[in-house]
Amino acid sequence: MSAIKALIPGFLLTWIVSIVIGSQGSRGGMLDITHTFYQGHEFYWSWPLFCGATALAWALFAMME
Repeated sequence: MSAIKALIPGFLLTWIVSIVIGSQGSRGGMLDITHTFYQGHEFYWSWPLFCGATALAWALFAMME
């Protein structure tokens, strides 16, 4: 259950950080932030950041149980 709950903070952290870094024109180095188009919507996204943020949130939720 902790892993499922960790998806929401992982998504939010990735989305906010990617918007801040990506809107400045940077790719974020190892974060590999990409400008993505999906069904007419534009946004910035980073899979490595999402995996790291979700793992961090999962660890925090697991320690709280």
